[in-house]
Amino acid sequence: MKASSQKLYVILTGLTLALLSTAPSAIERPFEIERLGNFDSPWALEFLPDGRVLVSEMSGNLKLLDEDGRLLGNVSGVPEVAYGGQGGLGEIALHPSFERNNLVYISFAETGEDNTYGAAIIRAKLNLSEDGGSLSSVETIWKQYPKVPGQGHFGHRITFDEAGYLWISSGERQKFDPAQDMSSNLGKIIRLNDDGSIPVDNPFFFGEGITRELWSLGHRNPLGLAFDTDGRLWTVEMGPKDGDELNLVRRGANYGYPTVSNGDHYNGKKIPDHDTRHDFSPPTITWTPVISPSSMTFYAADAFPTWKGSAFIGGLSSKAIVRVGFEGDTAREIERFPMGFRVREVEAAPDGSIWVLEDGRRGDGSLIKLIPKG
Repeated sequence: MKASSQKLYVILTGLTLALLSTAPSAIERPFEIERLGNFDSPWALEFLPDGRVLVSEMSGNLKLLDEDGRLLGNVSGVPEVAYGGQGGLGEIALHPSFERNNLVYISFAETGEDNTYGAAIIRAKLNLSEDGGSLSSVETIWKQYPKVPGQGHFGHRITFDEAGYLWISSGERQKFDPAQDMSSNLGKIIRLNDDGSIPVDNPFFFGEGITRELWSLGHRNPLGLAFDTDGRLWTVEMGPKDGDELNLVRRGANYGYPTVSNGDHYNGKKIPDHDTRHDFSPPTITWTPVISPSSMTFYAADAFPTWKGSAFIGGLSSKAIVRVGFEGDTAREIERFPMGFRVREVEAAPDGSIWVLEDGRRGDGSLIKLIPKG
């Protein structure tokens, strides 16, 4: 561990021990927990305009729930997924005009030739019934390139901005160098039109081939991708050994991985810190020890008024929900709520509650709801 990281580790470890010595009462939770159901490797959830909810399971199931979290049935027509490691069925996002066109976007891992894998995104029409539904008019609109061996670091989070552009986080697939390779879309943030075509005002539009879809580069495994209330895009990503990051995504920016990081490789090989290379964009926050971020959502409702404008990040190894506060382009961790389980997904519901997916296989995953006390 680097000297600078070691100092920070000691400070944070002391703080963590101080908190845990009196936890959970030391952190007064302003919420009550309501358990809604169990799932097998849940990965993402999405709220529908009619109050119902979609939940993806990594094995390839797309579940439809009622507004109280009760299972109604399955949605058929989901593509075959490469389930294993960190791969499988992933993110769910609704088209901004979903109430008019019923279009849904889903990410997943797929197989390639010679035992290779990569993420892909489909666009489909969602046909709902009282006890489930189906996908029709399915078309693949984006793929990771190139496909590579291994089933880690797919990223493949999806979101839309107010102008209707589609944004995708693409992990570097544990291959390091592709994050700096402009002929690959691994380790990048992607910006597309809603049909998968490339906007003419992308920063590298006049480049060749896949370069044209890129918005930023030098990312590792961005597993949270969300716009704040002022329309700025943020990503939270897993670092290597130490050095998880929160980044403000800027047009054409290079965030430096694997050339720089506030962590090091798992094999012990050192990586120079961010402050050694001012030509790269530095992270807004880094975490050592890591939180292992899985997801991120911004809160804008009234149910928890002191939380408005905050981001909530799910933590896997940290088994916590991390609240981050913002002031302009700066951010800091405000508080951390120990949950006692690996948090796979955090989403703010239309009613102001927060829904959380617990990571877990063979039915050990669960859906819970956080509601104000009292």
